[in-house]
Amino acid sequence: MALIEDIFRGNAVTGIAVGVAAVVLGPTLFPMVGRVLRPAAKTVIKGGIVAYRETVGAIGELTSGLVEEAARELEHGGAGAAAAAATGGAAAHRESSRERH
Repeated sequence: MALIEDIFRGNAVTGIAVGVAAVVLGPTLFPMVGRVLRPAAKTVIKGGIVAYRETVGAIGELTSGLVEEAARELEHGGAGAAAAAATGGAAAHRESSRERH
């Protein structure tokens, strides 16, 4: 930042020269920079897409495993497991702990 401030703190000729250079070189320089940076930008975007897909896939595997496990517990547990699932498991857990005493 100090370099830019030093350039514009100089005389008016320096500021005008920088402005003219930007106007003259801008139309030729910006497309060239765009052609160079485009592949890098595409690579970054592709990396983000791959990371997103892997994350969503891992979450999908985790949730499908949990759903399958819960379904198996409901099938093997019968009505007690269904009541526990419906009440969030807290009431069934309290009843079973009372029965033990």
